[in-house]
Amino acid sequence: MSLITASDLRKSYGVNDIFRNLSLNIPSHARIALVGPNGVGKTTLLKILIGQDTSSEGKLHRARDLKIGYLPQERGTWGDELVDTDRTLWDECLSVFSDLRSLEDEMNQLSHRLADTASSGGLDEQLEIYGKLQHEFEHRGGYTYPTRIRQVLSGLGFSEQDYQQPIIHLSLGQRTRVAMVRLLLSAPDLLILDEPTNHLDIKAVEWLESYLSQWEGAALVVSHDRYFLDKVCNVVWEMSAGIIEVYRGNYSSYLQTREQRWEERRQNFFAEKERLEKELDYVRRNIAAQNVTQAKGKLRRISRIIEAIEQIGFEAVLTKQWARVSQEVSTSISMMSVDEATRRLAGLRDPYSGHQPLEINLALRSWERSGDIVLRSKNLVVGYPEHPLFTAPDLELRRLECAALIGANGIGKTTFLKTILGRISPLSGEVSLGSSLRIGYFAQAHEDLHGDFTLFQEIEAAAPTMLHEQIRKYLGRYLFSGDEVFKPVKSLSGGERGRLALAKLALENANLLLLDEPTNHLDIPAQEILQSVLSEFQGTILLVSHDRYLINQLATQIWEIKADESNNRQGYFDVFRGTYAEYREMEVRKDQAISLEQRSSTISIPTGGSLKTEKNRLQTQQRRRTARLDELENEIAVLEAQVNDLTVQLENPPLDYAEVHRLGESFMQSQQALDVLYAEWEILSNEN
Repeated sequence: MSLITASDLRKSYGVNDIFRNLSLNIPSHARIALVGPNGVGKTTLLKILIGQDTSSEGKLHRARDLKIGYLPQERGTWGDELVDTDRTLWDECLSVFSDLRSLEDEMNQLSHRLADTASSGGLDEQLEIYGKLQHEFEHRGGYTYPTRIRQVLSGLGFSEQDYQQPIIHLSLGQRTRVAMVRLLLSAPDLLILDEPTNHLDIKAVEWLESYLSQWEGAALVVSHDRYFLDKVCNVVWEMSAGIIEVYRGNYSSYLQTREQRWEERRQNFFAEKERLEKELDYVRRNIAAQNVTQAKGKLRRISRIIEAIEQIGFEAVLTKQWARVSQEVSTSISMMSVDEATRRLAGLRDPYSGHQPLEINLALRSWERSGDIVLRSKNLVVGYPEHPLFTAPDLELRRLECAALIGANGIGKTTFLKTILGRISPLSGEVSLGSSLRIGYFAQAHEDLHGDFTLFQEIEAAAPTMLHEQIRKYLGRYLFSGDEVFKPVKSLSGGERGRLALAKLALENANLLLLDEPTNHLDIPAQEILQSVLSEFQGTILLVSHDRYLINQLATQIWEIKADESNNRQGYFDVFRGTYAEYREMEVRKDQAISLEQRSSTISIPTGGSLKTEKNRLQTQQRRRTARLDELENEIAVLEAQVNDLTVQLENPPLDYAEVHRLGESFMQSQQALDVLYAEWEILSNEN
């Protein structure tokens, strides 16, 4: 069943088209990721789908009684009730279940009347009414909604101490999370989430991933969090140049399929361009000969195709198989001259040449000494006088390594970077850096940028030998063109400030990069390019980021700062040598082992009786443990064989990406089941 269908949608503001000819379908239980560069019209499309905006042309149909839950990207637009209300957090959550609570009140009132009704002889009728109400109440989750509220609040980072906080006293980020809590509790048929991971730490994002994996409704998600999209979505809509292309599979599968699709189209482009050039050569030879009518017809068609490509893009023309392009351009287009058609055809660029919208060159200075220790610390305590943040173990970071520093907001990650830079002194211990280092620092707040400078002046100050024309060209590589180079820095958006900071960083020729949330405010294409550049960087990286996809691709070590509730919330520092995926696997196994151990500790063991009885009991317990270990070893052997078989299949994947996705899901399920068996086996093996 389709929840929303649309055909030939067009949205224009004046003469400017945001998009045109969009057709789409959102089925029940869909898990769709909508991706594309900033400004392409993703948020506009979402508002049209939910009815907050209208399309300029096209048809849109929503299923009858469709219930849509929408989390907007623009914070503060969830409604005045989350801005001015004095209601507490708990009362706000209860308001989602107002109909259910009214039903609960009706049941309570009816139960109080049952005694009076019994004396008047109408008990059977009232009991029947009460039974129907109770059945409806139970069916709608009446006995579980308080538990659901606690689960969602806890998952999104609220503690029980927050329950009685008035909404008006919460921060903007907290109110955003309240809006999400209400959406999830309301259980709509379709969730439309625009940047849902903003204001969530990694733990809350992971909880949301798990929650949405069990979501019974459909979801359409716009997010810059590629790891989140990988976990949650199984279809990707790529929006670009006013069109939507559909890719089956998660985000990683989409990247692979897109590269193959682009290569095929690149070949199509060359083939079609070559064909047009041959037709144009025919026109050139026959325009003044006896075949002039046929030549003019070909030239008119070539003119329309060139005009269409320039107006709506090669891809939009190609998808119409070149035959319907006249419908896409003005009918008043006149036939070009042969020379003009030749010039404009030659100027058509290959749209799939791998051109990157953001070009970053992080060159490596040559190392001037042997040895590869870049950073080392001993007995380090980070923080401020009277307020220590955390104690770090002895750390070591070597050349070409990438350490990812993760942890909750406000726990001290940026302070740690500034301690390494020497901008903040450690409370105790020491940090030593290798010699011949050139450090490049990307600050999350971009405080190294000068608000009163123009973009041009920022680059000129960083590279005083660069000529004016070179500066303009250099800024153009970072998507700043024309008079934009003379805009003041203080007027830039978050994404623009990030691009400018990266432009300055690339001029420093660093061999040690300290990056504090470098992907904040960058759209996905820019994130992909930054990731590609960093993966080829022949230096050392210390990365602070919530971007788990970037971390998983780059990190060779995971450094995590965790809050220690028993020590006045002062943090402690964990080091894991390996990738983020390996780190998460270890964390999952650890949690499973703790859960199994806790369940085992709740089993009561009789302590009375004679020595013989106790001996028999222990022998029986030992036999059962040995038997269970044998069972576990057999089950583990079977699952290991399955995992190995799936690994072989994934190393040589079939061409059908649906089958690749199925194999990936089977691998994950088998691996998770194997982890559970390993954890139980370890516990039983270690018992005396």
